[in-house]
Amino acid sequence: MNTKVLLSGNRRAFLKQSALLGGAVGLAPWIRAADPAKRYRTALIGCGWWGRNILKEAMASGRVRVVGMCDVDESTREVAAEQVTDLSGDQPKTYNDYRELLEREKPEIVLIATPDHWHALQAIAAVKAGAHVFVEKPTGHTVNESRAMLRAARDGGRVVQVGLHRRIGPHHVSGMEFLKSGAVGQVGSVRLFVHGGGGRERPTKNVEAPEGMDWDMWCGPAPKRPFNPKLHPGGWRNFLDYGNGQLGDWGVHWLDQVLWWSEEKYPRRVFSTGSREIAGPAVNTAEEQTSDAPDHQVAVYEFEGFTCTWEHRRFGENPTEKHRIGAYYYGTKGTLHIGWRDGWTFYPSDSKAQVIHEDSKLQEPDGHNLQLLWADFMASIEQGRKAVAGIEVAHRSSVLPMLGMLSMKLGRSIQWDGDRETVVGDAEAVKWLSRPYRNGWEYPV
Repeated sequence: MNTKVLLSGNRRAFLKQSALLGGAVGLAPWIRAADPAKRYRTALIGCGWWGRNILKEAMASGRVRVVGMCDVDESTREVAAEQVTDLSGDQPKTYNDYRELLEREKPEIVLIATPDHWHALQAIAAVKAGAHVFVEKPTGHTVNESRAMLRAARDGGRVVQVGLHRRIGPHHVSGMEFLKSGAVGQVGSVRLFVHGGGGRERPTKNVEAPEGMDWDMWCGPAPKRPFNPKLHPGGWRNFLDYGNGQLGDWGVHWLDQVLWWSEEKYPRRVFSTGSREIAGPAVNTAEEQTSDAPDHQVAVYEFEGFTCTWEHRRFGENPTEKHRIGAYYYGTKGTLHIGWRDGWTFYPSDSKAQVIHEDSKLQEPDGHNLQLLWADFMASIEQGRKAVAGIEVAHRSSVLPMLGMLSMKLGRSIQWDGDRETVVGDAEAVKWLSRPYRNGWEYPV
């Protein structure tokens, strides 16, 4: 995910940007609310920059009343609550513990924008409390967390929309229509990739957590490391106790598109390898830390009708590369690239045929499509239909990077039984579908 900050920490920037984009979601043509005046009691868990981006879209719709804000950093949650009051007049209560928020405020909608290791527990608790949920991708940190999240949503009968916004982005939709039309021919191979950024990584000194921050609660069920400015805010994605590296962060978007196109629900076999030759060895001592995610990685997903590969590297900048992010679909009639800011392009095999291109259509300045995804979420709640990035499809997509990371850690390929959602003939790998939680936290069933 692009880490460019859409919302600054100061109130004026929040108000200005919200005013520019406000109201557009409420005009989405597919929303036909039974009671358009209804405002849903809404709470945000995770009040950092991305959580505020999501909340901005919710508020711009005019359909929510913000009643609660939860973050383990007192300063972050209080500033975010003040921004909400300045913009809307709502006066949300603030909380350090999401469980207390759910019990006291009884929200109808909960937004979750915490690190990956929190997604499942918080989403399950919100659904059990009766709320619809808009949660950032991926669905969890381990496979069985995601399965528990899916089960809770089914049992609770609530809409759970996951932040796979490329499912609704206009140029992604049109690119997928082009691909499904047969214009690319029979596709036998797909290559997904993200390249750029990185180099040698030097350890950063551990420090005391900022005043007013509950670092123990931030770590929650995951292993507790010393606080380090490289880890928080934002850097946790490349610390494997809390995220799943580039494959879990960027890869889930492109793997999701592969499932969207192929309509296959899962691969038969997965193999991945990667390491840190350029970044250097991972460090985690009482004095200092580095990240520990691979600086380059390849994952191979063997599907029924095609092979899909993922690759990333955080070195080796190549100015001659036409595309540095996206997916290549290699077909008998040519190659289709679906990217991010470069839209999509079809390169026909016939040298006499014309290259076909469509520019990207993105919500600026962030370059994502949260506005459309939020509108779909609201329509799903009010029309009783499935969300475009609902928990059913998002679960299957989120499992794929988890399987890639599992294979890399094991050092061997795994055979995946997607119907039973387990690894075949490998008891050690099966154990890694879950992980132990810290004392005081119970792994979801």
